[in-house]
Amino acid sequence: MGEIIFYFLAAITLGTAFLTVLSRNPIHSAIYLVICFFSIAGHYLLLNAQFLAIVHIIVYSGAIMILMLFTIMLMNLHANLEKYKPTMINLGATVGFCLLGLILISGLMHTKPVVESYYYGGEDFQSINVLGQVLMNDYVVPFEFVSVLLLVAMIGAVLISKKDTVKKDTIKKA
Repeated sequence: MGEIIFYFLAAITLGTAFLTVLSRNPIHSAIYLVICFFSIAGHYLLLNAQFLAIVHIIVYSGAIMILMLFTIMLMNLHANLEKYKPTMINLGATVGFCLLGLILISGLMHTKPVVESYYYGGEDFQSINVLGQVLMNDYVVPFEFVSVLLLVAMIGAVLISKKDTVKKDTIKKA
């Protein structure tokens, strides 16, 4: 049953990844990317990494995709105004992509697993309890630094995207 779910999620991941790249509409591309992120989170669940799956959904499917959609909406992209590349550039990119894919596939076929057998010592290092204790006991200072860094980045993004209405009002009055 696990293999069937894996292949189903792999098909969804690969299909939506290709649709993300091939879609001409940026909104559709962002939606395909969200579906791809959710299927990758499903792979994490199959690997018994529940915390990583939930963080992946919250961070990638939530925050980054909302940021991308806001960026697309702020940039006001119009597909009819976009200049299309000549066919030779598209053909060269396709050939380069296929060559790179063949190199990666041939490299992966000749690899061997690093660990021949898996030893289970009885401790669960992937549970949320253990991870929370490690984060809040051993790594509390870096964890708080990251939260302050993210807060500063969020404030900076808001200030950068804020429109300057003061200058426009003074120009109109003059």
